[in-house]
Amino acid sequence: MNDALFDWDLGNIAHIGEHDVEPGEAEEAILGEPLDVGYDVVNGEERWSFLGETEKGRILRVVITMRGELIRVLTAFEPSKFHKNLYLERKAGLR
Repeated sequence: MNDALFDWDLGNIAHIGEHDVEPGEAEEAILGEPLDVGYDVVNGEERWSFLGETEKGRILRVVITMRGELIRVLTAFEPSKFHKNLYLERKAGLR
């Protein structure tokens, strides 16, 4: 996904902004080494959920869908303590 392009508009930028997340942070979390934590289909749309880390060490849960070749961030937010610990344990190779 290193050559990935993201699909941003005022809607998804505003939505993640409500969670105090900026587009660049969501991109960093997805383009790093994210942990896949779920897949779902909502109204016929495939959605993937990841835990990832920004360059500054902030852990985020990011939900995406694909729009053609573009990654569309549907939401991004601070994960629960359980999911933060899961990410850190997996990163350290403990789980």
